[in-house]
Amino acid sequence: MPTVLAYQEKETSIMNPLKKLVIDVLKPGPDFAKRAVIVACAVFSQGFFLSFLILLNLGTDPCTFMNVNLARVFQLSFGTWQLILQALLMLFVVCASRLRYIGLGTLLNMTLIGYVADFFLYLWGRVLPQSWFTLYPAKALLFAVTLLGFVVSAAFYMNAEMGVSPYDATPMIFSSWLPKFPFIAVRMFWDYLVVVIGLLAGGKPPIGTLIMCVALGPVINLIGRLMRRVLHGSKAAAIEA
Repeated sequence: MPTVLAYQEKETSIMNPLKKLVIDVLKPGPDFAKRAVIVACAVFSQGFFLSFLILLNLGTDPCTFMNVNLARVFQLSFGTWQLILQALLMLFVVCASRLRYIGLGTLLNMTLIGYVADFFLYLWGRVLPQSWFTLYPAKALLFAVTLLGFVVSAAFYMNAEMGVSPYDATPMIFSSWLPKFPFIAVRMFWDYLVVVIGLLAGGKPPIGTLIMCVALGPVINLIGRLMRRVLHGSKAAAIEA
């Protein structure tokens, strides 16, 4: 007959891997609370600004461009289709044993951005004048402001280092499998591929996507320096000096 000790050992053998998995995903460490707040705010902000970019129809990031058009094809809300696709990509990431790419930010990104955007899409359709999204110069001004807001929000999200979205993790995995090709080439191919899929699904050429590709890198670096100063204070300033 199994003893109490045997049951305890069995429970421990099950709980230890689960505990390790939770620790690997959440990545607790220095400044965890600060970084978690930054990630949550950045994810919400991305969904907020994304709702404007979708309505303006002048271009978004490649992933959103594809998802908006595929959601229309499958007659699903943007948030629901984005969650389905990200869940499928997450399964790929897990099967590829790349848990180091997954964190709290990953889970918030894949589950919240789409639905936050859906909520504000619904709200703007009822409280904002349609002319904001159709007539110039109001459309151009709103596009510039919201594109900047989205890029800055994305930069905060990425610099928090709490995991990347399954969409972003996928080219990282392929790059590790294709060592002869630089990561930037693999990433560009991945982004161009999803843009082509979006075009085939009926989307218009994304002007805003091209701007985002150019602006995102420098903004990420700038926000990264700012966050290191906020999170680590004088130590970060001394390192940068």
